Amino acid sequence: MRRYGKHTDEDDIRSRPNRKGNRPRTNIRPKHEDAAEGLVLTVDRGRLTCLVEDRVVMAMKARELGRKAAVVGDRVMLVGDLTGMKDTLARIVRIQERASVLRRTADDDDPYERVVVANADQLAIVTALANPEPRPRLIDRCLVAAYDAGLEPLLVLTKSDLAAPDELLELYGHLDIPYVVTSREELENGDAADRVRELLDGRITAFVGHSGVGKTTLVNALVPQERRRTTGHVNAVTGRGRHTTTSALALPLAGDDGWVIDTPGVRSFGLAHIDPSRVIHAFPDLEPGTADCPRACSHDEPDCALDAWVAAGHADPARLYSLRRLLATRERTEGD
Repeated sequence: MRRYGKHTDEDDIRSRPNRKGNRPRTNIRPKHEDAAEGLVLTVDRGRLTCLVEDRVVMAMKARELGRKAAVVGDRVMLVGDLTGMKDTLARIVRIQERASVLRRTADDDDPYERVVVANADQLAIVTALANPEPRPRLIDRCLVAAYDAGLEPLLVLTKSDLAAPDELLELYGHLDIPYVVTSREELENGDAADRVRELLDGRITAFVGHSGVGKTTLVNALVPQERRRTTGHVNAVTGRGRHTTTSALALPLAGDDGWVIDTPGVRSFGLAHIDPSRVIHAFPDLEPGTADCPRACSHDEPDCALDAWVAAGHADPARLYSLRRLLATRERTEGD
């Protein structure tokens, strides 16, 4: 161990050379002012497929982003090789501010949020009328997540050749949700795709639904040039379909009139991240009636002011019932 005397100065101190010969690390990061904007189309094991102008570019996340992850629908800034040629790789250096975020958790007691898609403005909830049987509680949960994220919901009912839609439509009639009913024959001849497309034009629509309901079949009819493998098999014992869509994928509608985002089939839609007090915002006819509610009112208790508001004729009683049914859905399992 080297010892120094009382009169040392800087010339006496030996500096340790940098063995790697590179520059010392710094906290100053480049601004990437020349970065190009892109749209994340899909994510697969750390590699992100992005659309930059008219080119499909493969990219990875820059280290300086830390744990912040980009998801399908994100607007991102990229640097590096943006040619889109084979075996090239760009780098995502910034994630732009999101206009909306659709989240879910695995279960209601799971604190970990999973971002489904970003920047969508409409949520298409795809439900089969039979094979598998419709699950109203799962629909309710998707509606709560849509309202919380600021997305407009759309009901897409498939397989009407196997069962009538009347009973299910009656259940959601008072929510004033737009809907479209399709059958297998209409999907084959293109009529169903045309009617659904009218509700998607100019919008970014995320498709969610239980496995086996025909979600990907519908997406293939809407975007025939980008066909995805469909399920077509539903277990006769469990009534569940097999997962064939394993990752979300954004696809452009013909004529640049909108985007559809196909997502993997879900078997649960946890709402642990949802604050029930925000659900009332989706009911503008009822929201003024909460002014006289007690503090932290759940809107489903004896002192709730909404009962008097509805009794005075300010809103339809069926709307209050729908609100309370959605608020109660966190306390039930999807199979109820």
